[in-house]
Amino acid sequence: MHSIIPQTLIFALLTIGACLPQKADFEREMGQALPFDEDVLNDKVLGLLVGTAIGDAMGAPTEMWPRTEINAKYGWVDRLDTMVREVSPEGIWVADLPAGGTTDDTRWKKLTVEYLHNEPGHELSAKRFARHILTQYQSYLDERKTIGQEDSLALEENFLRVGWLQEWAKVSGPYVQNDYVNYLNSLSTFYGGEMVCAGLLYSPAIGGLFPGQAEKAYSEAFKLAIFDLGYARDISALAAAMTAAAMKPGATPEDVIAVIRTIDPYHYGDARLVGRTAQRILGIAESIVANARTESRQIDGESSKKQVVTRDEMQVAFVLLDEHLQDMPFHAGEIFLQVITAMLLSDFDFELTLQFLVNYGRDNDTTAAIAGAILGAYWGIAQLPETMYQQVLNVSKKQLDLDILDLAKIYTQKVQSIHSRPSG
Repeated sequence: MHSIIPQTLIFALLTIGACLPQKADFEREMGQALPFDEDVLNDKVLGLLVGTAIGDAMGAPTEMWPRTEINAKYGWVDRLDTMVREVSPEGIWVADLPAGGTTDDTRWKKLTVEYLHNEPGHELSAKRFARHILTQYQSYLDERKTIGQEDSLALEENFLRVGWLQEWAKVSGPYVQNDYVNYLNSLSTFYGGEMVCAGLLYSPAIGGLFPGQAEKAYSEAFKLAIFDLGYARDISALAAAMTAAAMKPGATPEDVIAVIRTIDPYHYGDARLVGRTAQRILGIAESIVANARTESRQIDGESSKKQVVTRDEMQVAFVLLDEHLQDMPFHAGEIFLQVITAMLLSDFDFELTLQFLVNYGRDNDTTAAIAGAILGAYWGIAQLPETMYQQVLNVSKKQLDLDILDLAKIYTQKVQSIHSRPSG
């Protein structure tokens, strides 16, 4: 008997299969030694995980606010502030968190590190990642069954957990079951079919596994970006590649930004009529930075080309960024543009980059979390503001049952495990 396979299924299988690296190549690259010692690795891993949490915590009090409201309520945000806001599945889960509390941007890093910890071998697997998400989602559903109907507080807390992964489970289910027709259908309706920043929530944690191996980081993050639509998948993978480049000792800002131009294994740049959106975004960011510096320094009568970014320059850049807003603040392209612009304008300064993103508004906890991860990996924990990172560590552990230091140990062990594998 001959089975008949629908052409759509064949297409999906071939497309997804083409995204997977050859196993021999993967194992050979995974065996490469780390470019630094254990102390430097610990410093950079903590920088990545704590840096992303700081960015998340800075933006969380004003997430999705227009900057006029941010200015009216807080003035200029340059510190961690308490959160007087409602709980939500994608937002905070504990009402009125103290300064240092975080949202789903940090939860996704935690979930990703836990997936990495549970990986049976050295090869990352999109299917196992999806299964890990489903397992977490099912645990929340099982928890609901144990809650009495009269316990409204517990039910509300459970609703937040279930709601957080609900859209992701709809995509993960058919993907794990090899039902690629329904996977593609679910992906097309993920969060209403918007070009959301799905992979950007966790791809920096994939990139940190491969210090100095930006192309490998790109390929692995691309493989796991099964929730991204269109060029958002390229952007997620580039965020991982930038993180990997930032992890290398001695890296420069130019090294980190260069991956957007030089790494394109799936040939987005060759697309007819369109080309590569990520490179166009970089060009827009560079233009905004140049114009913001020129206009501000003409106003101030400043001719020097090298100086610390001013708030006036940031305000000019804010207005220029407004010309590129999308319908949804969490659009992957919009977020990538804001992150790149902030990093370039601030010359990779950690605090100034986060201040730019948080005060600009829109999906500012996510933009600051992405930049915080990349710059945290670049500078390492020792160069981050101690008051901020201690506050985030304390609140995460006491209020959110999230021990970032323990998470960093697990992550570091995974990095060491990957790169201790004999090559050949």
